[in-house]
Amino acid sequence: MLNFLFALVAGLVFGLGLIVAGMANPAKVIGFLDLAGNWDPSLVFVMAGAIAVAAPTFAFAKKRQRSMLNLQMQFPAARHIDRRLVGGSLLFGIGWGLAGICPGPALVLLGSGLVKGWVFVVAMLCGMAMFELLDRPKRQRH
Repeated sequence: MLNFLFALVAGLVFGLGLIVAGMANPAKVIGFLDLAGNWDPSLVFVMAGAIAVAAPTFAFAKKRQRSMLNLQMQFPAARHIDRRLVGGSLLFGIGWGLAGICPGPALVLLGSGLVKGWVFVVAMLCGMAMFELLDRPKRQRH
């Protein structure tokens, strides 16, 4: 129960941060990504602030075996850049640039009841299911 409460509070703080920062506003995100047009650099400060908070936190977390809630720490094990990572990153970037929405803000939009959020989350879930179906045979061979 305590883990659920911490997850709920963390999710609410993250969602509130996305709203306050403007990351849940697709028009603002597209303005940030439009380097050749009417570029809005304000999200640079949001990202710099996020990195400033996250970098020392991750450095602290990597030194621990267990979380403060006594859960096993989980970090990505892969250390190399491969075609799958590059392809997934390109798809993510193209989708983010076209819609101005990424998964975190999509959940905020979903909670606000906006149709864009619903459409994005349904498309995201379909993409995740498609990946699962396509990747399953590869995982079963290994």
